Parts: sequence; structure tokens; C-alpha cells
Amino acid sequence: MNMIWLILISVSIVFAVFTGNLEPFTKAIFDGAKSAVETSLYLLGIVSVWMGITRILEDSGLIYRIAHAFQPIISRLFKNIPGDHPSITAITLNVLANLLGLGNAATPLGIKAMQELDTLNPDKGAVTFEMMIFVILNTASIQLIPFTVIGILAAFGAENPAEVVVPVLIATFISAATALIILFSFRKILK
Repeated sequence: MNMIWLILISVSIVFAVFTGNLEPFTKAIFDGAKSAVETSLYLLGIVSVWMGITRILEDSGLIYRIAHAFQPIISRLFKNIPGDHPSITAITLNVLANLLGLGNAATPLGIKAMQELDTLNPDKGAVTFEMMIFVILNTASIQLIPFTVIGILAAFGAENPAEVVVPVLIATFISAATALIILFSFRKILK
């Protein structure tokens, strides 16, 4: 990947020099760097807020009530996980973060969920079916409210940044459902 970036940058510099656009090229590089830093800080704020909220939910015990509400759905998908296992809470937090479109905040929660799922794994280092289901849910990440996308669109001056809500919901639902159907189909075929 580093080689690809090196080639892209080198070709861009050569074209900028030969076309006489070195000054606009340099300005674009610095404007892009500034925009990247601003966007990163904005996203860091969103992640920090969500992580703070999840910490409050966890410390207050409310997350266990939310996990209990989601338990029938989670239990249907993850049939081999005991109902009181900590992975249920970790999976629930990850799903909630994804539902709210906070993919960056969902990452540490996803890592925690996989670690908890691995405690149930009799063959350490191998991927269990429950881990596969979780990877699909985490990757497809059905989003009711894509806060991160809305935030980025708002930061860049979109007139109606929330207009992406319905298309994102439809696309993420279809991708998650399709992936789960394929996974369960392969499991039946390979049994």
C-alpha cells in the first residue's frame, strides 16, 4: 500500500511541475492536510462522547437492562452463547454503537466482544460460528442513525446532511441480511 501512495504522490508532483500547477498543487496538499486534521478531531469528539455515554450506561447498570432487552434477538442469532455470558453485553454495546452510526466507537466494543466470544472457544485460534455471525453484524453494521456520516456531511456544509438516513438504513439492512443468509446457507450445505 505504501508503494501505491508513493507512486500516486510522485505522479502528481511530476504532472504539477510539467503543467505549471505546482503552486495550486502545494496549496491543495496543505488544504487537504488541514481538512484531514479537522475531520479527525471532529470524529474524535464523536467517539469520545459515545465512549463516555457507554461508560455511564455501564456504571449505572442501564446497559445490562438494554442488553436484557436485546437478549432475545441476540440469543436467536447466537444460540451457543449462555444468556448470562459477558459477550452478550459486549455484542449488544457494539450493535448499539453501530445502530447509531458510530462505527469508530464500535471498534473497541467489537474487539471486547471478540475477546469474550473467544473465552467460549474450545479451539483457541480457530473461528467459531458465533464469531462469524458477529463479524458479519459488525461489518454490515445496520445503522438507524448514521451520526458519523451526518456529522461529516454537516462539517463540510451539506444543506441537508440527514437525507442519507433512509438510504443508509436500507443499504446496511440489505447487506447484513444478505451476509447472514449466505453464512447460514453455507453452514447448512457444509454440515
